[in-house]
Amino acid sequence: MTPARRAVPAGAPAASERTGRAARLRRDPLVRAVRLLQVRPGRVAAALLAGAGSLGSAVALAAVSAWLIARASQMPPVMHLTVAAVAVRMFGVSRGLLRYVERLVSHDVALRGMATLRTTLYRRLSEGDGAALVQVRRGDLLARVGADVDAIGDVVVRGLLPAGVAVAVGAGSVALLAAFLPAAGAALAASLVVAGLVAPWLAARGARRAEERSAASRAEVAATAATLLDGAAVLTVAGRVDELVDRLRDSDARTAHAADDGARPASVAAALQPAATGLAVLAALVLGAQATAAGTLAPVELAVVVLTPLAAFEAVALLPAAALQVLRSRAAAERVMALLDPATAVDGGVPPGPAVRGAGPDAHGPVPERRSVAGSAGGSPSAPGRDRSVADARRAPQLVARGADVGWPSGPTLVGGLDLEVVPGRSVAVVGPSGLGKTTLLLTLAGLLRPHAGRVTLDGVDVADLGRAEAARSVVVVPEDAHVFDTTVLENLRVARGDVTAAEATSTLAAVGLGAWLDALPDGLATVLGADATRVSGGERRRLLLARALVSRAPLLLLDEPTEHVDAGGDDLMTALLDGSLAPGRGVLVVTHRTGGLDAADEVIALARTGSVSRARPRQRAGTARDRDTAQAARPAGPTA
Repeated sequence: MTPARRAVPAGAPAASERTGRAARLRRDPLVRAVRLLQVRPGRVAAALLAGAGSLGSAVALAAVSAWLIARASQMPPVMHLTVAAVAVRMFGVSRGLLRYVERLVSHDVALRGMATLRTTLYRRLSEGDGAALVQVRRGDLLARVGADVDAIGDVVVRGLLPAGVAVAVGAGSVALLAAFLPAAGAALAASLVVAGLVAPWLAARGARRAEERSAASRAEVAATAATLLDGAAVLTVAGRVDELVDRLRDSDARTAHAADDGARPASVAAALQPAATGLAVLAALVLGAQATAAGTLAPVELAVVVLTPLAAFEAVALLPAAALQVLRSRAAAERVMALLDPATAVDGGVPPGPAVRGAGPDAHGPVPERRSVAGSAGGSPSAPGRDRSVADARRAPQLVARGADVGWPSGPTLVGGLDLEVVPGRSVAVVGPSGLGKTTLLLTLAGLLRPHAGRVTLDGVDVADLGRAEAARSVVVVPEDAHVFDTTVLENLRVARGDVTAAEATSTLAAVGLGAWLDALPDGLATVLGADATRVSGGERRRLLLARALVSRAPLLLLDEPTEHVDAGGDDLMTALLDGSLAPGRGVLVVTHRTGGLDAADEVIALARTGSVSRARPRQRAGTARDRDTAQAARPAGPTA
């Protein structure tokens, strides 16, 4: 074997190790999350320069002031002090000015990055695989898209920029001191290493586990608080308020305990800061005095050597806190990326998974088309009582389940071997007591969950594998807990379709039985409903969500308990949904535990607690709006004889 050949394997491990480190760095959740901030390097560089300029001005101000005071004590001609006096004013003004510029630019970078990350997060979540997302508690989800995104953005302002500024100012301060007395410069460098590297390392090492515990308990606090606020009335009736309050207190206590644990190493790191500063000043004083006595350092320069380190340590004062911020940001990034990872990107763009959360296409903006477990989505405007066009009816998408076993991921099968078909012009009702998997079935048909076995297809393609826009054009799902936004009545309907007019909104609300309610509102369609419709009754909320589904463009409607809490006229509303008069030409599937109005359905599927499925076909109807639409859809295109 030649020497040249021996050199190849000798260098291969080092290259492989470097490649492995680079790959691990690229996979680091914080690195991935920071990339999603899409910060502009130019803005970061501007913030870094401004921050270094501000602290550099502070160091220069200390050095020039020390020289000026010492030189003035010798009572020289005033002209000998003019330049130094002007420099003191300049550095004093530039310190504050550059500090303001640094804050302005760095916070602009962070806030823009947070907005970009949230936009990406919402888009990916609305277009990704919903199997993992629908299992995240609402409060935990709120914490991830709120506080966790803020923590990731803060790593730029409170983590990376302070580190860069400390390196620049620290190196400049050491160089300045070394120009007067090299030994003092070396002592300052050693002290800066203790304060700028050892102290942050101790703080980060001791706080890592505490921060992990704190992140989990904070998420529990957010989730429990959201549950209490959203379901206060139901929880009060069920007698579970005290239980959840105790859980909230326990989670908050664990959060405080974790913070206390993290404070201990932080206090040690904080103690190293003044200790290192004192050592640097003492070393400069001793070394400077010796150099002055030896005649190698002028007495005026001794003041510069002794006082400059006091300002130099301002650059490293924030590094322990920066290290802790990096830890918090990494924990937050892990939680955020855990949401994003199921939404696997395809061709560097948007993942093709099923719809997760959202509201629907907006004809007036770039809002992605999507289906929602928090509202309705997709679809074309089809005002009640008005037939869909022949072209839309002829499209006739088919949502088909064949041998589908339905259940939550990693959970038991709730409904087994289900066969059903939803097409425009046909209605299906799934009825059974609570807890049998009706809502799980609805989410599976919408593509938010994958069946344990069998297939759920839309026009022959697994609905969970369809692209968001394609699925949203065909299917709209309205879950029982769909969200009503803290905005006007009209804007709540425009969640499903952004170009809904006032006339369409009024007619649709009247069709679902909200005409009198709308007339009684103080501002009509411009009335603000309050957070999650706290100002409306349960029945009014249900009708409003149904109206949102009806103004969408989707030809297939999947509705969860559409008449729940609707006391007066609930059976009539269900009948109108199932016989085609309220949603002419559309395919309708409802899941409900109520039996009123179900005789209007083309097929009724009854679920039993034993897991069995029974079917019934109510009396055949002739001449209904649905029959006419179906016949029209089947009619060949073109002129007739």
